[in-house]
Amino acid sequence: MKNLSEFKRYADHLDDQDFVMPVLFIGHGSPMNGIEDNVFSQYWRKLGQEIPTPKAVLVISAHWLSRGTRITAMDFPKTIHDFGGFPQALFDVQYPAPGDPDLAEFTANQIQYTKIDLDHEWGLDHGTWTVVRHMYPAANIPVLQLSIDYYQSPKYHYELARELYQLRKKGVLIIGSGNMVHNLRMVAWSKLNEPEYGYDWAIEMNDTFKNLILEGDYNALIQYEKLGKSAQLAIPTPDHYIPLLYTMGLKSGKDQTSFFNDKVVGGSLTMTSVMFGG
Repeated sequence: MKNLSEFKRYADHLDDQDFVMPVLFIGHGSPMNGIEDNVFSQYWRKLGQEIPTPKAVLVISAHWLSRGTRITAMDFPKTIHDFGGFPQALFDVQYPAPGDPDLAEFTANQIQYTKIDLDHEWGLDHGTWTVVRHMYPAANIPVLQLSIDYYQSPKYHYELARELYQLRKKGVLIIGSGNMVHNLRMVAWSKLNEPEYGYDWAIEMNDTFKNLILEGDYNALIQYEKLGKSAQLAIPTPDHYIPLLYTMGLKSGKDQTSFFNDKVVGGSLTMTSVMFGG
């Protein structure tokens, strides 16, 4: 947008809707979920059919870590294959959804909590496209990503998310994409095909997180490091957990809470996902 009048026209285009879009935390798991027809991808497709069609999708993915907070602002974000060792079919996937530079600029200008930089280099990483291509296979809805400033505290991310709430009222679907329990070093690779095989600590923390979410205990979720040894095993690094904090910051007191894809994979990963609203 080149001037104030164009900005105002775009703001008018984003007038508040008669409804508030739901907000999602999605456990994305293996990149293979992007091309497999399984219980996880089937539910993602179901979500795309059942929730209101968004004007745009904004994803906070565990796989875009940055210094400072950035938002993609290009017309056509590239599909990023940020993984290795998978079948060629996964690398062949292109998800040609458009971006929305005006929405990126609008969002950056609306946020007061911190400075949001416009990014023209990143694109859509696998924390985004492996999920969204199942929800919106026609790739006709603009998709943007918001980066995770890895040098900030968990509370920073929760507070920033609270300022993003206004986008829910303007038809934007916001998704946090990560995993509540995510310890790749402890994956039992021989048990990947054993349904819902989970270590005791992984099951314990998955249940703890769900209970804290239902209770609305934001402080405990923000201060997850105080939840004991099981939490340290579940979250050895915070990258896949932080998207959940964005989702929690976007929740309103009127939102209903529902869980889906509530399964343990390979002992030390959970696909447990949650929707607020809907």
